Amino acid sequence: MIILGIILLVVGFLAGISILWTIGIILLVVGAILWILRSMGHAVAGRRHYW
Repeated sequence: MIILGIILLVVGFLAGISILWTIGIILLVVGAILWILRSMGHAVAGRRHYW
C-alpha cells in the first residue's frame, strides 16, 4: 500500500492530476499506520498477518 501510494504521488505530480496526488497521500498514510500497528504486534482487522 505504501508503494502504491508513492507511485500515485509521482504519477499525479508528473501528470498534474490532483486527484491522484490526493489518493496517493491517503494510501501512504494508511499504509504507514498499518505498518506501525503490524510492527507493534497488534492484530489489524482481525488478522495477525498480511501477505
